[in-house]
Amino acid sequence: MINVLLFAGIREKAGRETITCEQTRITVGELKQWLADTYPELAADIQLAMIAVNEEFADDSAVVNDGDQVAVIPPVSGG
Repeated sequence: MINVLLFAGIREKAGRETITCEQTRITVGELKQWLADTYPELAADIQLAMIAVNEEFADDSAVVNDGDQVAVIPPVSGG
């Protein structure tokens, strides 16, 4: 099971702080696609978000394993 933490606007749009993915070995790219398919209202935001696996930024080819924690961090803007 993979625990996905949501932040900022993505969390607000989802109406929750976490999502659980039952898959046990998946790439970040596959996880992003799973999130977009499962929660289509988040699809556009997820494509722009940075992903961190166990508190380290990861690209789409990184592998996420059972028990890992994934953070979905949307871009931040402001002045």
